[in-house]
Amino acid sequence: DRAAIKLHDIGIVIVKNQAGEVGYEIHVGGGQGRTPFIAKKMASFVPAAQLLAYLEAVMRVYNMLGRRDNSYKARIKIMVHETGEVEMRRLIEAEFAKIDASQMLAVPPAEIERISAYFASPEFATLPASSAVLEAAKTQDADFARWVRANVVAHKQDGYGIVNISLKPIGGVPGDASDVQMEAVADLAERYSFDEIRVTHEQNLVLPHIRLDDLKTVYDALDAHDLATANLGLISDTIACPGLDYCNLANARSIPLAQEISERFADLDRQYDIGELKIKISGCINACGHHHVGHIGILGVDKKGTEFYQISLGGSADENASIGTITGRAFTEETIVDAIETVVTTYTDMRQTDERFIDTYRRVGLDPFKERLYAE
Repeated sequence: DRAAIKLHDIGIVIVKNQAGEVGYEIHVGGGQGRTPFIAKKMASFVPAAQLLAYLEAVMRVYNMLGRRDNSYKARIKIMVHETGEVEMRRLIEAEFAKIDASQMLAVPPAEIERISAYFASPEFATLPASSAVLEAAKTQDADFARWVRANVVAHKQDGYGIVNISLKPIGGVPGDASDVQMEAVADLAERYSFDEIRVTHEQNLVLPHIRLDDLKTVYDALDAHDLATANLGLISDTIACPGLDYCNLANARSIPLAQEISERFADLDRQYDIGELKIKISGCINACGHHHVGHIGILGVDKKGTEFYQISLGGSADENASIGTITGRAFTEETIVDAIETVVTTYTDMRQTDERFIDTYRRVGLDPFKERLYAE
């Protein structure tokens, strides 16, 4: 799950039934903020032609039961939580039956065709699945080989790769890009990626259609603009909200902390040894930095005008979504980076072969981490 669908009001997964027909699995009631919830699955398979009708049924139930007496509870996640999963599903199905019986909300085939044409695949060249040019370049340039390993993923079309551009340089501001960098990426998209750029919720960019033969050229151009950090999915690939530096809702700074963490773990070899580890930082309970679902989540809090940071562990935004558990008392801005170091070393001491942080945490639980964090 690349879209974190279980953390939204309504999440949709495209699925196939046993007959091979395409339909939709619907999840309702996810969200973060001051009351985080994982969405509940309301339907395993909604036929494609009935999707809008089913979503209308969800909205009808929300319109009937949604809280209007309290603005803090006027979210569908609160309604699902208070109504209960079973009753919520029953109510939606009842409304869905009414809508379906009246044949409302059918999308004209011509409109579906128009939208589908807009997203038609580019005119890919017919290329071999592997590239001798790429393999030779990897042999000659170790940094390039490391970038391919971390930031390039397989494309459905032979001879192409998907390039992820990390906007998380070591010591930099997560998610930031200068006007010069943006122009450089736009130029690369125009020349090598069918004029297409995508933006991820993890504050990175994607060039979705790069020929394998062109990867070295693209890498060199990115590297010249400090856009070739090979850290996708690693500990320095942090999500951070603007925090107190830019947001008047924040209780603490997020950006300087993200910079300090990336500098502490600047050694890419160490990052690769640690493996996949997602840190997410929010400067307040509104959770714009998604701290609830970070493998390591960090929440900035204010205590009598002083910035503190609360750690939670075990969150995840993928198909096995989970809300992190708070470890205990918050840490000062002087001790928070050392605390993250303690969490990481606890993990590396306890992990089994090729075990990711989130897998180790789910195997051993919170207690070993908590014991080391508060040993003194």
